[in-house]
Amino acid sequence: MPAIKANGIDIFYDEFGDKNAPPILLIMGLGTQMIAWKESFCQRLAGHGFRVIRFDNRDIGLSTKFEGAKKVNLPLLFIKATLRLPIRPPYTLDDMAADAIGLLDALKIQKAHVVGASMGGMIAQIIAARYPQRCLSLTSMMSTSGARGLPGPTKEVGARLMAKRPPDREGFIQFGVDTLKAIGSPGYPTPDAQLREQVTRAYERAFYPVGFVRQLAAIVAYGGRVPLLKTIRVPTLVLHGEPDPLVPVEGGRDTAANIPGAVLETIPGWGHDFPDALVEKHADRIAAHAQGAQK
Repeated sequence: MPAIKANGIDIFYDEFGDKNAPPILLIMGLGTQMIAWKESFCQRLAGHGFRVIRFDNRDIGLSTKFEGAKKVNLPLLFIKATLRLPIRPPYTLDDMAADAIGLLDALKIQKAHVVGASMGGMIAQIIAARYPQRCLSLTSMMSTSGARGLPGPTKEVGARLMAKRPPDREGFIQFGVDTLKAIGSPGYPTPDAQLREQVTRAYERAFYPVGFVRQLAAIVAYGGRVPLLKTIRVPTLVLHGEPDPLVPVEGGRDTAANIPGAVLETIPGWGHDFPDALVEKHADRIAAHAQGAQK
């Protein structure tokens, strides 16, 4: 798993499958490392005849950290957003989209199928709208249009977003396990031991909670993307869990409603995670969408 210079920063990436096959670029969500795209999912996609690329977004995992950036005041951030006052984050979702395009440039890939989860879905939407010549198809998973008036996370999940992370290793890992349980899939629960293994692996690979705050600032500052979504012309699939407690399904429905020709599929029992029980279903559906876009 190498690092490569892209858009002026170091991007750490990994890939699966034949390098001559049509590429699928996977973009992960808020504060989450590329390893959340499970190897079983990536291998399943690759088995459908794709070159699958996953990477750490800026400020997370093993990619460049923006340590010199101005500290983000979360309460003030949300007050400004509520009052519709200008917000100047350390970087924007447009910058993160440019990182993804820079990665494609560095890998000498002209076009790719773009798949994004949660915040990654927002970034993928921006790529499809602003870089249509680089995007073969779009899959937006458990994401949103960002339109005002859409429901937000449940009270419990919202409180966890704002909560201060425990400073000690065990406390942080337990906080992570409890958070994953709170946003997880009621129809496809993951055993606590497996959640602990996932959180521990991410902690030991790259513990960097301040990156989460800066990424959150980028999301809040961007606001709604409805006018942008209306310009998208690439084949689009929107996947969303019906009981998603972090980004309610209304966000997915509004995304699909504003992208011409988009196909919406909602999945009972799926929350805001990637349970093993849905790996094959998701990979097969995304592969079918990408294959259809190539015809």
